[in-house]
Amino acid sequence: MYKFFKYLISPEFRKQLLIALVSILTLIIVIVISLRFYTRHGEGKAVPNLKGLAIANAIAILDAEGFSYQLDSVFILDKKPGTVVEQDPDPSTQVKINRIIYLTIVSSLTPDVAFPDIADKTFREASAILENYGLKLGDTVYKNDIARDAVLAYSYAGAAVKIGQKIPKGSVINLILGDGMGAEDVEIPNLMGLTLSEAMFSIKGASLNLGMVTYEGEVKDTASAVIVAQKPNASDSTSKTPMGSKINLILSNK
Repeated sequence: MYKFFKYLISPEFRKQLLIALVSILTLIIVIVISLRFYTRHGEGKAVPNLKGLAIANAIAILDAEGFSYQLDSVFILDKKPGTVVEQDPDPSTQVKINRIIYLTIVSSLTPDVAFPDIADKTFREASAILENYGLKLGDTVYKNDIARDAVLAYSYAGAAVKIGQKIPKGSVINLILGDGMGAEDVEIPNLMGLTLSEAMFSIKGASLNLGMVTYEGEVKDTASAVIVAQKPNASDSTSKTPMGSKINLILSNK
C-alpha cells in the first residue's frame, strides 16, 4: 500500500495522468468536430409561407429552395380546390435543407352526405341541421299552413330528396314552409303518372296528407310504380279540398 501511494505522487504517474487527460480531451474535440460536420451544424433555411398558394406554385417554391414535400388533402366548403391551407413546419421555421415540408391542400373531390330528417322541423332547426351536414340553405317559399315556420317540403336540384339519400356536400336545399295562417281549402295536385315518393312530396307541399295506398295488378317494383288513379281527383285547376285532407292513391307498373 505504501508503494501505491508513493507511485501516486511520483513524476511517472503525473506524466501518465497528463497523457490520459490530453488523449481524452483530444477525443472529445474530434467527436464534436465530426458531429458538427455530419449534421451541418448552423446550416439551415427558413420555411417559406405557402398558405393560400395554389399547390403548383407552392411546389415550385419548395423545389427552388431545396425542400422535399409530402401532400395530404381535406375537403373544405367554399375553399378553392388545390389551395394550401396548412403546412408543417410553420412559416419562418429554421430547418435543414432537404427537410420534408408537409402540406395540406383542399381536395377537388366533394364527399357525399346522407340527407338529414328536417321534416316538420322549424326553420331555425332545419337551418342548423343543414349547416351541420355541410349543406346550404337555398330558397324558402311559404304556403298556407297552420304550422308556422315548419318545414312542409324540401327539394334538391329541383326534385324531391329522401331522408338518407346521398347528395354532394355543399348542395343547396330549397324549403317550403308553413306561414301559420292556414286556409280552409287548398288545390288538389294532379298526381297522375308520378311515383309514390314524388307524389308524397307534392301532397305535403299542398298541405294535404297521404291516405290509402293500393296497387293494381302484379307489381314487381313498387319504387317504379306510378299513380294511375287518385281520390279526390284533380279534375281541373279550381278543384279544392279542405287543408289536411287525405288523398288515396292507386299505383301500377303498367
